[in-house]
Amino acid sequence: MAHQFDTNPRYAEFFAGGGMVSAALRDNWSCALANDVDPMKCATFRANWPDGNLIEGDIRDLPISALYQPIDLYWASSPCQDFSLAGAGAGLQGKRSSVVTPWLDLVESAVHTGFSPKIIAFENVVGMLSRDKGTALWEVLRRIIRCGYRVGALNINAQLFVPQSRPRIFVIAVRNDIEVSPDMLSGSPVLPWHDKPIMRFVERGSARLRQNWLWWNLPLPTKSVPELSGFIEAAPTSAWFSQSQTRAILQMMDDKNLEKVHAANKAGKVMVGTLYKRGRPGIDGTTRQRAEVRFDGIAGCLRTPAGGSSRQTLVFVDGQKVRMRLLDAREALSLMGLPRDYIAPQRYNDAYKVAGDGVVVPVVEHLDRHLFRPLVVPHFAAVAA
Repeated sequence: MAHQFDTNPRYAEFFAGGGMVSAALRDNWSCALANDVDPMKCATFRANWPDGNLIEGDIRDLPISALYQPIDLYWASSPCQDFSLAGAGAGLQGKRSSVVTPWLDLVESAVHTGFSPKIIAFENVVGMLSRDKGTALWEVLRRIIRCGYRVGALNINAQLFVPQSRPRIFVIAVRNDIEVSPDMLSGSPVLPWHDKPIMRFVERGSARLRQNWLWWNLPLPTKSVPELSGFIEAAPTSAWFSQSQTRAILQMMDDKNLEKVHAANKAGKVMVGTLYKRGRPGIDGTTRQRAEVRFDGIAGCLRTPAGGSSRQTLVFVDGQKVRMRLLDAREALSLMGLPRDYIAPQRYNDAYKVAGDGVVVPVVEHLDRHLFRPLVVPHFAAVAA
């Protein structure tokens, strides 16, 4: 693709998946490099951005020469399974999340060769803050600081932008020689961006971490969050459950969740809820599968479909009538902030996987508007104001 060096800053998207970061940045940035190992996700990326300079393959095999070019922003949304509180907790040694180490090796090599991006962004689950006392996250930050960067982190829940509860940790590192406007920073933690886990993580950190720490300060989004009902497809591809299937799921609810359904029965309007099946310990010590529902207008966090229990179910209550079906693939993609013209895989599980493994587009757009472009584009903040 033809890079617009004189007008657009340039980014690299590592662990690119279906290209949610590209969906957020493409209007104002040029993609210098993208990389992912999953063939299905790479095909999805190419379908949407055929000029995206995508290199398909393992990050361990990515030639370092690909980074020897002017790039302003590195973005990495690495696999999260080994950092998640619901996972096995293997951290940087885990089968999936161990790919963070070769990515950091590439970053260090590029920096030492004279190709230092102005910004390094790293996104992952909030479990990184507490899992094994934050050891894996500290290692990531230690190596980024060693490359000549100041670091900060924000806990951003996507429900500030879309009706999906999806808290994620966003590490934003800026090169030491880049001027940071005082209005981008706070002298102390700021809610909702810096919660207690972040504060505890910094308090426990080394003197070097605290010396190089930045309390990023973002404005809250000004747009109201769209209603969940607005994301429901009129002609979904997901089939409705049979009455017996619906009854079986209702029987999996405890009293607390059944009471939510009974309250929806009395609402006097159609209520739309979302439901997950989860393993919960029983009084006899065994794990039982429970159905947990919410009618607060917020979908649960989308996850990769590793089985029926991980796929989100929609619950429609109209008086005493209760209907259920799986979340449609297009509904899942919309909850990630992707536009309707986004080209998704045809297979349901593939499309759901692209969504569940991605980053919410409006969150990246917010970071771009208030951090990325003001840091890399001269006078952007003044023009935007």
